[in-house]
Amino acid sequence: MKQSSEIEYRAADDSPYQRGSVAIFSDRAFWRHQAADELAGADFSILYQGPVDQLLDGSIALLGDAVLLDVPCVDASAMAALCLLDMRIAASGARLVVSTSIAALDDVFACFDQSQPEILVDPSPPERLLAVGRSLAGTNRGHVRELSAQDRAVLLNLTEQVEAISRRLENFAQQAGVDETAGAESGLRDNRPVFRGFGEADRDEPLVRRSLPDPRLVRRIIRQRHARTKYFEAALFADPAWDMLLDLTAAHAEHRRVSVTSLCLAAGVPATTALRWIQQMTDDGLFERVADSSDKRRVFISLSEKACDAMARYFAEIEAGAAAYAA
Repeated sequence: MKQSSEIEYRAADDSPYQRGSVAIFSDRAFWRHQAADELAGADFSILYQGPVDQLLDGSIALLGDAVLLDVPCVDASAMAALCLLDMRIAASGARLVVSTSIAALDDVFACFDQSQPEILVDPSPPERLLAVGRSLAGTNRGHVRELSAQDRAVLLNLTEQVEAISRRLENFAQQAGVDETAGAESGLRDNRPVFRGFGEADRDEPLVRRSLPDPRLVRRIIRQRHARTKYFEAALFADPAWDMLLDLTAAHAEHRRVSVTSLCLAAGVPATTALRWIQQMTDDGLFERVADSSDKRRVFISLSEKACDAMARYFAEIEAGAAAYAA
């Protein structure tokens, strides 16, 4: 990919097209054609498909409702162009779905802080199709009500269930002799809301700043949680929101910065799923993006002040309960 010296920022002129128009950009021709066939088969309108440079240099005026972008690797010049693309997509009103690799995840994540794309890591074809469908469902053309935090948590869990089913079906196809490349993930997610809003149980308590627990305690809890997978199927305990909260709590107490890739690994679920939870929890004020002061191309994830206070109160309550029991 080459960096364009000039990009024209203008809204996508997609008025002649119905909802469901998608533009596909990838330097891998087979990837473009496969994605186009999948989307067309699902009754989406393929507005355009071409190499990534044609999107980055601004020569494509019609972006449609959604843009599907494939960037498995990036260099410094590509990162600069992707940052400009982020502004263009945000201004256009289109939705962006980015497919990348785990090796390029930190760089790609750092480039997009305005267009709020859905980032996929080495997605299977069904995951790619579902992501485009979700992005189009989120377009702001219809009079769609704003989802609450609880609604989004339920929808996110429901999405994970659908993807788990699709991966299991692909696994069955493999066992039947069909050559598929996607892996299988057994088990379904619990679709109950994973977290509640701040202050619902503590609104009558005085606002006293509490300290986070000893990080060694948090790390021990994390190790204990991981130990369960030695004896039981890992999918039984999938709880990415809590696993990430624990990891960030320990890191905050250790004064250690956490990269997006590291946090995805801590979540214990596929990276694409972890990224959706990171976005969800950022939207709800639990996580914050923190730019690296020494390298503007890097972004870290940290707990918000409210999340720090909530975790401190949680551990204080657990400690008080343990003390009462011991007495």
